[in-house]
This record gives sequence, structure tokens and C-alpha cells, in this order.
Amino acid sequence: MSRYSLDEFVAQTAQQDRGEGLFELEGERVLELNLDGAVWTKMGSMVAYVGNVKFTREKILERGVGQLLKKAITAEGAALTKAEGRGKVYLADMGKKISIIQLNNEAITVNGNDILAFEEGLQWDIKMTKKVSAMLAGGLFNIHVEGTGMLAITTHYDPLTLKVTPGNPIRTDPNATVAWSEALTPEFKTDISLKTFFGRGSGESIQMEFNGDGFVVIQPYEERTMQSTR
Repeated sequence: MSRYSLDEFVAQTAQQDRGEGLFELEGERVLELNLDGAVWTKMGSMVAYVGNVKFTREKILERGVGQLLKKAITAEGAALTKAEGRGKVYLADMGKKISIIQLNNEAITVNGNDILAFEEGLQWDIKMTKKVSAMLAGGLFNIHVEGTGMLAITTHYDPLTLKVTPGNPIRTDPNATVAWSEALTPEFKTDISLKTFFGRGSGESIQMEFNGDGFVVIQPYEERTMQSTR
């Protein structure tokens, strides 16, 4: 093949079967699902599929009446689609980098905008923030996932995980906060003196404070969600 030929381009960008199982990365920004059953995916993340696959949007009462208010408030941001059947499904989200996490009877909380897919067998719930001020910082809702199985999260560029230890709290910009461990429950703090560094769109500094023993995942990017602009 000659350099820069069409054949070379096709060969270099071709999909590859690596035999990694249900979740398989095609590069850093496309997730391949080798589907034989069902997987929950972020609505709108499917970019291609092959095979006999059905896509069903989560029904508002499928999770019970208790979810109705949460769904009404989170609107489209937390919408999920169930991909079900046999075939290959390709997922992506605005070119963000994808990380696959295997949970082994563990739990993690992920910003609702940063979850891409997770196995149907994992238990999940939408967790609302406790302060209205959090909405101004784009931290309106999160998805708590627990059990045994795989999930995929997305970040703008490479994620960074910070360790939280007792007596040494970590404060983060909500727009750059991606996920945190089960034992941590963030509190929202404000500090007007830092408004030039954090929360520039909110008029004052709104920060997430994590206390205890665990970890927080951040990204080197302030992600502005739909909720933060309303």
C-alpha cells in the first residue's frame, strides 16, 4: 500500500476485535459493546451498531414512583437507553476519553453527565444534591452505581484521582468533578474570595467539599451542563 492511500487509511482506522469481552475500547474515545443481553447506555451516545439490537428509552416509572420527581427535575440529562439483543454497539460522547471500571461488590457515584454505559445487573439510583446552589454549578444530579459488573465513564482529557483522608478534605470545582467513592458525601461550600478561580459562571465560588476516607475523580476541564445554564 502506498503512503496515505485509501487502503492504508481503511487499514489503520479499521475496527479490531481484541477479545476483551462485553466492554472493549476502540481507541480512547469509542466504546464497543459486544452485546449478548442488555446494557444501560447514556441516551444519544450510540454512534453505530451491527446485529439484532433494540434500543429502549427508560420509562419514567420503570424505576418506581419515587423516581418520578427526580426524572422531572433532571429532564434529559439523566436519560438512559437500554441496548438489548445480540451484536456490536459503538458508543461515544462528544469525543471525550473513556475509562472502563470493573466493580467487585463495590459502589461509585458518577456525575450524571459523565456516565456512558453500565451492565444491566448493576444497581443504580439517581442522587440529588441537597442545595439549590448546586444547580448553578452544574452539580444537580449524580448516578450511584453498585454491585458487580462493568461501567464506563467519560472525561475531557485524562482523569486525575485524588485521595481523600480523614482530616484532609478536598475541595473541587463541581464542573470538573467526575466521580467519587461510596464512603464520601460531598457538601457544597461557597467562598466569594475565590470567585476568580472557581465557579466563574456562578457569580461566586461554589465548591464541592469531600471529607472522610476515599477518592475523588476530576478532569482538567470545566464542563458546562444544560442544568448549569438554566
